[in-house]
Amino acid sequence: MAIIPTVKCARIATSVKFYTEILDFRVREEWSVLTDPGFAWLEREGHVINLSSHAGDGVPGQAVVVEVADVDALFAGFRARGLDPSGKPDSPVHQGPLNQTWGTREFYADDPDGNVLRFTQR
Repeated sequence: MAIIPTVKCARIATSVKFYTEILDFRVREEWSVLTDPGFAWLEREGHVINLSSHAGDGVPGQAVVVEVADVDALFAGFRARGLDPSGKPDSPVHQGPLNQTWGTREFYADDPDGNVLRFTQR
C-alpha cells in the first residue's frame, strides 16, 4: 500500500520549481499539468508527493513527514540548492537538523505556500 499526500499550492509552476530545484524531486510528466489550476506528480527516491492548485484539493498549511536516512546531508544539499530558512528565525528546527526529545533528528522546510515538510531521521 502507498499513501500519497496531495499538497495544496496557489501557483503550480512556483511550487514545482521549489520542489524540483531545491528539494530535488522530479516531475512525472504524464501525470502533470503545470498551468493553474494544475496538478503535479513528483517523485524522489521512489517516493511520490502530489501538488495541486485545484480548488477542491485541500488547503495550504499542511505538514508532511518525510523519513530519510541522513538528515544532515540532506539539509546541507538543500541549503546548497537555495533553501532559505531565514523566514523562520525563531524556529531552530528550520535552521538545521536537531535532535528531538522523541528520538528523531529533524529539520523542517516550508514550501512557497506554507506547507511544512518535516525531514526526519530515526
